[in-house]
Amino acid sequence: MIAESAVAALDIGGTKISAGLISRAGDLLWQRAEATAQSSLADSLDQLTNLIVEAVIHAPAHCTVAGVGLAVPGWVNRRAGTVWAPNIAGWDHIPLLRELRQRVRWPLQVDSDRNAYVLGEAWRGRAAGLEDVVFLAVGTGIGAGIISGGRLIRGRDDLAGCAGWFALQPEFQELYAWMGCLEAEASGKSLGRKAEERDFFAGRDELRGQGARAVIEAAEHDDAAGRALLDEAAGFLGMGVANLISTLNPQMVVLGGGLFQRGEYLLAAVRRETMRWAQPMAAERVRIERSTLDEHAGLYGAARIAWDENSAGSASATGPE
Repeated sequence: MIAESAVAALDIGGTKISAGLISRAGDLLWQRAEATAQSSLADSLDQLTNLIVEAVIHAPAHCTVAGVGLAVPGWVNRRAGTVWAPNIAGWDHIPLLRELRQRVRWPLQVDSDRNAYVLGEAWRGRAAGLEDVVFLAVGTGIGAGIISGGRLIRGRDDLAGCAGWFALQPEFQELYAWMGCLEAEASGKSLGRKAEERDFFAGRDELRGQGARAVIEAAEHDDAAGRALLDEAAGFLGMGVANLISTLNPQMVVLGGGLFQRGEYLLAAVRRETMRWAQPMAAERVRIERSTLDEHAGLYGAARIAWDENSAGSASATGPE
């Protein structure tokens, strides 16, 4: 049997970590998820180490593990070699790769989750084969992964794609100072906050604690209060997507994250609002689609991070040779 190679992939979030083993051809050979350790940095590093080892153990007998890719929810400062992820305990500008390289022997690579999302979608998702793609992830926060001319765009300090900081309101609010305007107005966390503030859950005790999910479900069932909240979020998201289209002229904008994993109402509303704001010729040529990989986009992207860096030293979107 011809030897096959694969990489271990970890999509790390503040709530859960998804770990997988993905072949060079893009086949998911093994996968599982567990809650993110939040007690201390040491426990977090132990968890990552154990998941990497577990992924490698599940490699078939004929398969060689070529490396490990990690997607993290924060700022990966490649120049300084540090990772800042405020949603994970102890991840305050830590030398993550240096710490893990003391624990595991396989080559390790790390990048932000927003970059992983667009790499995964351009490899195995709806944007496969395209060279100009934006992935807008809308969940607890908001971020954009950008591929332009077949190359991943990181910016000088690896901060490109912080779309949650788009300034879309002329009147500044204190909340914008620490989470950005678009994120404050249209993220999943903010949608849940607005629902609480506007008494959406009054008389709906069975929905309390479900946050944005309850609002989306209500809107899908023609609930006036749910649609009002979602229409407001769609207005801001449409402006954000329009700004991305007008600036980058992509072939496709992929919408992913928790807010876009169910229903059609929000997707249709964002498409409509985007067309109002975007540069007309760019808007005519772009496709606005929902992710086909859903929660696996980051996992496939983490694998691509490992393949690209370990085998080619490149972040192109054309796939491993």
